[in-house]
Amino acid sequence: MNLRSALLAASFMALPLAANAQAVNGPYIGLGAGVNFMQNEHAKVSVGTAETRTADAKVQLGPAVVGSIGWGFGNGLRAEVEANYRYNAFSDSDTTGVTRLGGNEQKFGGMVNVLYDFVGLTPYFQPYIGVGAGYMAVKEQNFHAAGVVTGATTFATSSSNQTKGSFAYQGILGGAIPISSAPGLALTAEYRFLGLAGERTYSASVATAAPAAVFPASLKMTNDFNHSFLVGFRYNFGQAPVVVAAPEAAPAPAVQPARSYLVFFDWDKATLTDRARQIIAGAAADSTRVQYTRIEVNGYADTSGTPQYNQGLSMRRAQAVAAELVARGVAKSAIAIKAFGDTVLLVPTGPGVREPQNRRVEIFIR
Repeated sequence: MNLRSALLAASFMALPLAANAQAVNGPYIGLGAGVNFMQNEHAKVSVGTAETRTADAKVQLGPAVVGSIGWGFGNGLRAEVEANYRYNAFSDSDTTGVTRLGGNEQKFGGMVNVLYDFVGLTPYFQPYIGVGAGYMAVKEQNFHAAGVVTGATTFATSSSNQTKGSFAYQGILGGAIPISSAPGLALTAEYRFLGLAGERTYSASVATAAPAAVFPASLKMTNDFNHSFLVGFRYNFGQAPVVVAAPEAAPAPAVQPARSYLVFFDWDKATLTDRARQIIAGAAADSTRVQYTRIEVNGYADTSGTPQYNQGLSMRRAQAVAAELVARGVAKSAIAIKAFGDTVLLVPTGPGVREPQNRRVEIFIR
């Protein structure tokens, strides 16, 4: 490992990381920037009914920027729309007989993506995958090629600066590192593969050396595949601060809370039922009628899953209740979230038991 890599790794290790990666819940925004490279792109030049000549254009590294707005469903699934931009310059050709090739290509457009976060695999890093589809505009600027030989005639092609559209698809592989000092904020690193369907046809001209003449032509660009590597951030709005308790720690309040409420969940679910929303609405209404110093939201699970999975599930349940309290008018700064997994059972059971009374969130108004 060189010095630069070591310093970069040390910088990431020194970041104030969150104690537990959370599922994205509600609206979020993201922004990433980095580099992209293209596979060799095919350029086909035709003059009237003349035989098409093809050049494999080499492409240089270029910048890439992606911005997104999305919604997290609290269970690992996310949906988002993105706007993106990529730039690449042509530098040479792999085709025999093409002595010079240049110009550049810019892409900009929008995509709709569906992503899945792997929640609970590690406490400090959350990998995710995704797919997307959309529409990209492709602008060819100053494309030119010289030395394409047809018999004894050498000619050059030149396209005007034109933009053509195409259906696009992509695959996404990334990871997020949450920042504990800023709830809802995470650093991201991504790889994205972007492919364009079909071909794009631009007007061009061909000039022959002997005899000297200029002919109208067409330029078709195909085989357009981009690979992008991005770093950036994601911010999840409305995410409440998290206080994670050790799995073995049991709550032992010294003073009986002034008011408490129980919210139950279906098996392996963190979504709120209609009855759960009624209870939370009552708790939010009661909080306006009493003086309190804090509101505790504690999540629990039964023993039917692994301890690691139950810890994450209880956290997602607590987050869902906290988000509903905020939506009902409770100040987000007054809420403290704790997750206890399957370590504190309302009904004692053995391992692997689906006990409804243990799938709960307790709200304490103190």
